[in-house]
Amino acid sequence: MSIGSFDSFRGRSVLITGHTGFKGSWLALWLHRLGARVTGYALAPPTKPNNFVSAGVADVLARGYHADTRDAATLRQALEETGPEVVFHLAAQALVRRSYGEAAQTYETNVMGAVNLLEGVRSLGRPCVVVVVTSDHCYENMGRPEGCRETDRLGGHDPYSASKAAVELLTASYRRSFFPPEDLQRHGVKVATARAGNVIGGGDWAADRIVPDTMKALAKNEPVLLRNPRSIRPWQHVLEPLSGYLTLASRMLESDEVAWCSAWNFGPPTGAEPTVATLVEALCRSWGQGEWRMAGNAEQPREEHVMRLCIDKARAQLEWEPRWSFAQTAERTCRWYRAYYETPERSTRGLCEQDISEYEAAPVNATSHAVVA
Repeated sequence: MSIGSFDSFRGRSVLITGHTGFKGSWLALWLHRLGARVTGYALAPPTKPNNFVSAGVADVLARGYHADTRDAATLRQALEETGPEVVFHLAAQALVRRSYGEAAQTYETNVMGAVNLLEGVRSLGRPCVVVVVTSDHCYENMGRPEGCRETDRLGGHDPYSASKAAVELLTASYRRSFFPPEDLQRHGVKVATARAGNVIGGGDWAADRIVPDTMKALAKNEPVLLRNPRSIRPWQHVLEPLSGYLTLASRMLESDEVAWCSAWNFGPPTGAEPTVATLVEALCRSWGQGEWRMAGNAEQPREEHVMRLCIDKARAQLEWEPRWSFAQTAERTCRWYRAYYETPERSTRGLCEQDISEYEAAPVNATSHAVVA
């Protein structure tokens, strides 16, 4: 699918929940660039600094709501006032390690936030495209080399992962109960879920995430401390899954094909999932200096060692493909942070817009996705 087909968003009313977060802020900028009327619904940015403020995302919004998705009444009001034609639901507690210490809040935010969103869409009683974003952690990870497929069993060891599996189940339940695709002419609501891998790129300052920790260490000329250097993850630039979400939503806008209303994986090609150490070493090379060391041996919460996603379905049916290689992803991520740390007071809007523009222009399969150690 060509980037040009994103013209279907022009002039559309689009609601993003979680627009103050890392992925949500990039999505808001991209949709504004595509000519959409973007409304945001979220709490205050979760970190300081954050991309929402540094890139001036508030300036591109048609409207913004400072509210919690657990507040069903306010969320419903936002839906009624803006009448979105497309909803991207990204609002969530998104950190695995944090979920161990805040298990109840994680379930409340992730599960009830999704319920409130779908109930609000249901109450609108008008056509709408809904993309509920979950995670690759929603699977009962069996460690298969080909990666998890959309038909694999859902599960999750930690509270975060289990909450994302629950969101997948409840979304499927709402689709079957209230928005069956075969009865689209009656209700007009199209609902899909999107499962992405580990997302990196400029503007992420979340705690206990490898790229923000690495960039902070490099900026201070300190070694990068790693807990699990040999863990394997489906790393991808933030624009990769966002292009998947946009591709999926535009397909749903353009046709009534029942197949779009289902679950979709977006990640790097199988075999292009580097270890944590490989990623950090690539970032250090791009930065021009730096090294990593093992963190202390204090007891750590359990995390999966190997995670892979199979993206065959998105490739075959949506004609979606990753565009940037692992090397390009590391280089562009490092370039963004270096520019930020050189002049922290400068707006990062231009950095984000440059990446979006270059991503749009990048040919599919133009580069190898092989991982270079």
